[in-house]
Amino acid sequence: MFEVQNQPPPLEPYNLFTSDVVLREAVRREGAGWAENELTALGATLGKPESVQLGFDANKFSPQLRTLDRFGHRLDEVEFHPSWHELLGLAVKAGLHSSPWSNPKSGAHVARAAGTYLLGQIESGVYCPIAMTYGSVPTLRHAPDIAAEWLPRIFSCDYDRRFRPARLKTAVLVGMGMTENQGGSDLRTNSTRAQPSADGSFRLYGHKWFMSAPMCDAFLVLAQSPIGLSCFLMPRWTPGGDRNAIQIIRLKDKLGNRSNASSEVEFLGAYAQLVGEEGRGIATIIEMGNYTRLDCCIGSSSLMRQAVAQAVHHARHRIAFQKKLIDQPLMTNVLADLALESEAATVLTMWLARAYDEESETAQIIRRVVTPAAKFWICKRTPFLTYEAMEVLGGSGYIEESIMPRLYREAPVNSIWEGSGNVMCLDVLRAMERTGKAVEVLRDALDSTKDPRVQTFVARFEKRITARDRNDETQARTLVRELVVALQASLLVKHAPSNVADAFCASRLEGDGAPAFGLLSRGLDMRGIADRASPAG
Repeated sequence: MFEVQNQPPPLEPYNLFTSDVVLREAVRREGAGWAENELTALGATLGKPESVQLGFDANKFSPQLRTLDRFGHRLDEVEFHPSWHELLGLAVKAGLHSSPWSNPKSGAHVARAAGTYLLGQIESGVYCPIAMTYGSVPTLRHAPDIAAEWLPRIFSCDYDRRFRPARLKTAVLVGMGMTENQGGSDLRTNSTRAQPSADGSFRLYGHKWFMSAPMCDAFLVLAQSPIGLSCFLMPRWTPGGDRNAIQIIRLKDKLGNRSNASSEVEFLGAYAQLVGEEGRGIATIIEMGNYTRLDCCIGSSSLMRQAVAQAVHHARHRIAFQKKLIDQPLMTNVLADLALESEAATVLTMWLARAYDEESETAQIIRRVVTPAAKFWICKRTPFLTYEAMEVLGGSGYIEESIMPRLYREAPVNSIWEGSGNVMCLDVLRAMERTGKAVEVLRDALDSTKDPRVQTFVARFEKRITARDRNDETQARTLVRELVVALQASLLVKHAPSNVADAFCASRLEGDGAPAFGLLSRGLDMRGIADRASPAG
């Protein structure tokens, strides 16, 4: 009888938080040590075999659009598999959608970042409505009356999946719809019209090319009012209890993120309320964009972590040529290099999240400049890392019973959402130009590391930001990449073990900057770095 041999056990059950030494260190360092018990409980729940299976099921049984009932009445509803609702319920119960706002305290954004980092490793689709709801709060506060009505339900940790008016629900989620097919990221070309009504509300007419999670209870949207592009809150139901005039044309058939419904919609006089000053829609909603961009960094870092955890776990058990894979020198090189990239992404992301917990001028500048920069580079590196990690598992990593194909399909989305790479890099240039102390703040952050390897690299970067490259759009990607790598190196030198910092500096600050993985030079503690990334502890 055939006997299965030399196959690694599934990476389950395990605690995603306690098995991640890098995340635990970052949580304590960045001021959220008080949340360790909650994160430990969440990590244990997400690492259960049944929770892992929920992620597979939610992606296998994708959302279904119901435009009409059997009598021909408009429904415009999206049906999700029960696994989606279970995972979303776990996330809401943990407060990942709103806890820094409902329970503000030092380190709250870091704690929430760590929780969503854990969530994203099991299922990224439910992260979308969580991220949008989280980012919606500062924008809604531009309209105190609207905030007073909606925030208490946003702050609730009771997931209420019922499709009914918000006033009849215990909790709500908020999405957004900005992208139109003629403009994409160029929001000023939006053509959706907002027509004023006598009661002070507006009626929206137009089309949105992408509106994710269309079963949210309300959406922040941009539309052209008589004064100019403005921000509106558009609920799924009108105050009178009727379905709002939002017609879902279709669900997008996407490369990844399959558990999450992304829709194309049309507004046929949909009821909406103005948020913020009329004619200043982008300025009103931009803060939401900053928070959702932070979530792109968190989401990509979490995908990296899961890919590395799976690769190291596999290599610790699989034997080839009379040795475990992790003991094969060239494989050790690959695993260590993957672990370096993942740790650098995690450390920078949690450092950046701390800036959202602080209100100093320095923190505000870091949020404005480093958020788009980190989103560009971390999200850009994720597809390469997930592919390389998949290769560690060989054919076993290429089949759909493995999580690796899902991670690989998921990897590009955060680079596209909330502004593509070019948009991020140009935004960094604008922020540095318009924020008077940006260069000074960045210099202080980088100068705090006296390591000569970092300082040599930083000196090269400083020449770029004070010379013509700063005003040369063709060099924006190079400048932003060097900013992010310099910040990562600085943080690792200060906070990581010396073997990690040495390897990162040697591979990322010198030569060609590690265009592929597994190119670490001899003499580095590759096995120690790989072991540090092991989910086995």
